[in-house]
Amino acid sequence: MSVFAVILCGGSGTRMGAPVNKTLLSVDGEKAVVKALRAFLAETDGAVLVVKEGEQGSFEAALREAGVSVHAIVPGGFDRQASALAGLRALPEECEIALIHDGARPFIRREDIRSVIQSVKEKGSGVMAVKARDTIKEADEKGKVVRTLNRDVLYHMQTPQGFYVKDMLRAHENAKERFTDDAALMENAGYPVHLVQGHYDNTKLTSPEDLPVQNILPRIGHGYDVHRLCEGRALIIGGVEIPHETGLLGHSDADVALHALTDALLGAAGLPDIGHLFPDNDPKYKGISSLLLLEKAMERIREKGFEVGNADVTIVAQAPKMAPHLEKMKENTAKAMGVNVNRINYKATTTEHLGFEGEKKGISAHAVALLIART
Repeated sequence: MSVFAVILCGGSGTRMGAPVNKTLLSVDGEKAVVKALRAFLAETDGAVLVVKEGEQGSFEAALREAGVSVHAIVPGGFDRQASALAGLRALPEECEIALIHDGARPFIRREDIRSVIQSVKEKGSGVMAVKARDTIKEADEKGKVVRTLNRDVLYHMQTPQGFYVKDMLRAHENAKERFTDDAALMENAGYPVHLVQGHYDNTKLTSPEDLPVQNILPRIGHGYDVHRLCEGRALIIGGVEIPHETGLLGHSDADVALHALTDALLGAAGLPDIGHLFPDNDPKYKGISSLLLLEKAMERIREKGFEVGNADVTIVAQAPKMAPHLEKMKENTAKAMGVNVNRINYKATTTEHLGFEGEKKGISAHAVALLIART
């Protein structure tokens, strides 16, 4: 009897707040959807992935990197029910049993998959569930408790939820309402729904708290830059043009503070430095604003799944005075990085006339940045 899994990966993931689809976040060293897929591919004849329109390429790349393959990757619909139907329609003709599973449940056990399949073969359905542990109240729209429910007969529904494909297609075709899971759809259509005892660790990734602690990965980077002072150039630091008789020499606008910060961010993300990404022999970067380079660097950083924790920049200059401009530097930098201004800090110091900074031959800057990833 042919059995396939339909893995739903098309949710918005708003509550997770991740920079990528939450099923593409890493869990235990691999992407959540891949972790779930490995369990299903070991117990079934194949799988179909249902993803958000426009994200097929990201999932194809993830599966290719992991060395796993599926029968099809198809775009989902406007809600879970529509997405499940899209997955069912993409199954091969020989498939008789379908297991609908949330791609955001990566901790599913192979033995639980086997139990669901066995239940479908014996009873026509198999739905993973766990008994309610807490007392559950029913309340009215004002929050007043109407009654206390008997938790001994209450269950939290999980996935996979397995049924015969022909029955599911018929239920979808005849549905007059929208349902939040396949069990409710089948129950409404008059099919018996049989529960299979699951495990409480078969959790769904909904908010950051659902990720294991070891998946919170802080990364620290350090950046340093120096530019020579010369006549005939504007002095731009932190995106602020500061009145001064000399400016910094460089291929771009020579913003020493932003260059140091950009290198700190790139280093924390494990990416090449600013000179590699934006070489000083490339004409398209001549005179370019370093705020724009910072924006481009942040795009690369977020593509790797990182968000900014905070950043701290120290400008080393004998002159001019930086203090009047530090707040504006913070504002410019935060805007370019797409973060709250409270995550950015600027400081300035002199060298008591020591070194090239003290002799007013140049200005240097140091920066440290903390990135956080849900790996």
